[in-house]
Amino acid sequence: MEHRAEYREHRAEHMEQMEHRAGHAEQMEHRAEPAEQSRTVPPQAQSYIAVDLETTGLNPKLDKIIEIGAIRVEQGQEMARFHTMVNPRRPLEERVTALTGITDQMVENAPDIGDIIPGLVDFCGNLPLLGHHIIFDYSFLKRAAVNERLGFERSGIDTLKLCRRWMPPEEKKNLEAACAWFGILRESAHRALSDARDAHRLYQALAERWGEAEPETFAPKPLIYKVKREQPASKKQKEDLRYLLKYHKIDLPVQIDFLSRNEVSRLTDKIISQYGRIRTAGFRQQIEKR
Repeated sequence: MEHRAEYREHRAEHMEQMEHRAGHAEQMEHRAEPAEQSRTVPPQAQSYIAVDLETTGLNPKLDKIIEIGAIRVEQGQEMARFHTMVNPRRPLEERVTALTGITDQMVENAPDIGDIIPGLVDFCGNLPLLGHHIIFDYSFLKRAAVNERLGFERSGIDTLKLCRRWMPPEEKKNLEAACAWFGILRESAHRALSDARDAHRLYQALAERWGEAEPETFAPKPLIYKVKREQPASKKQKEDLRYLLKYHKIDLPVQIDFLSRNEVSRLTDKIISQYGRIRTAGFRQQIEKR
């Protein structure tokens, strides 16, 4: 991600050359990883899916995924990769582009998350997920999976927690700072696939140094994030919102047809709280006659 160091820290507090587009996995030859992988950590901790997301914000209930990067690692070696942009169905705010480098043009023709998530779930198989503050990425992915009626219970390995355990207290622990501390040269920083790879390389560096001392620390742990399937907004909800927008002459930068029931409800309440209800008698009839 093109998140600055402070953004990575804030995100943690809250919970390539061969990129393959449109969410398809690409098989690849073994990369020139370190000749000897750590043999002191549990065997299951050497096979995982390193994953990273770009999003419109930090809240999985309100914000959207705009890029997914994932790498399948087996016995410490990169075996396949998964990369796609995601259409958030809303214009990106300037702050998002400034932080990630992703523009509206880069996502406007991308698939929706509902079309992508089944392929990603298949790509992950039963392997644990690995990432820097992995619960953040997992929360977005599980929400997307549940909305498509897919199971996505996973265990995970958090490189941020490992950095907090082993790095000096005075050192920053975001991905950029941690990689610098371990002397890991970032190939193409600040994008999802590159950050997923850097998290993998960071984990290998941590395991090589301290895997023998505390192998249990490196074992995958259950990821806990409870979420219910979001219901689509009803026709009446969407109509009421559109009337409200027209009445207050608000240009809403989202595609209403892609909002969930809860999203429409929250948005409607926010507009009413800020601007008030429709008070002109017969306003709907006037609009419908036009």
